[in-house]
Amino acid sequence: MFNLIVSGGGWEPHRDSFGSGRVLEYTDAAIAQRFMPNKILDINAVAKLPTLFMSETQGAGNQVAHVGTITQLKLSGTDFQIEYAVDPAIRPIPNSSLLRMARELGIEEFEFSRTHWAIKDADLYKALLRNLYSDLPTPKVFQLRSEPANNRMVSAMMPFSAGFDGVYAALGAAAEAVGKKCKRADDIWNHDAIIQDVVSLICKSSVVICDLTGKNANVFYEAGIAHSLGKDVILITQSADDVPFDLRHLRYIQYLNNGEGLQQLTAKVTDRLETLAAGR
Repeated sequence: MFNLIVSGGGWEPHRDSFGSGRVLEYTDAAIAQRFMPNKILDINAVAKLPTLFMSETQGAGNQVAHVGTITQLKLSGTDFQIEYAVDPAIRPIPNSSLLRMARELGIEEFEFSRTHWAIKDADLYKALLRNLYSDLPTPKVFQLRSEPANNRMVSAMMPFSAGFDGVYAALGAAAEAVGKKCKRADDIWNHDAIIQDVVSLICKSSVVICDLTGKNANVFYEAGIAHSLGKDVILITQSADDVPFDLRHLRYIQYLNNGEGLQQLTAKVTDRLETLAAGR
């Protein structure tokens, strides 16, 4: 299932409002009852669904939609205040492309020109993969693993330096606290090329933690791969100045590389891992 939220005025970056009077229009009655019992929207339940943020098709119909998640939702007066994050791994989708797959997504043609919020009983990601991503080029410098990710595997992307051993231990403690295991590329040697070991580890991981400290080029490259593969990525850093402009719209954990700071890092990463696990 997924949320389909169509706005007549487009979407403001990261947060916007939506009138409560049009929530769960054009939604199957059983689904509406499940997510809006007694006509009260189950905020926690809808926030767990992937969301297609659309703008009404107007004029030449060159509007684009974005796929993302609702990060916070609350009712204020007659409007819902929505905070959301766009998935950077999924490129903007023209409404014209969505119209071609409307039947598969359970969207009626008239819904493209009406402001409303519906929940559709369809696999959004599967439809996008089949219709928009099946022709993507194959990487030339490494191979992608086709096997499913291990839900108990977390990977850490960080500089290979003794100064980060304590950080790695803190991340390992966070992973263990939620029943997972944390690895980094120097823990394995399965291929002649280290980049293949790195990519294979990312592919196998359910969550990828990237330490941006020091503006390490390798970590930036690995974060891009993880985002492109649709992985849940946790960004951490010792300095906000090390977070590049293109990633500053994403939340990150800042920490100090000392005893107390690493304990706090473990606690914050544990909380985030628990939140991600609950959303699956």
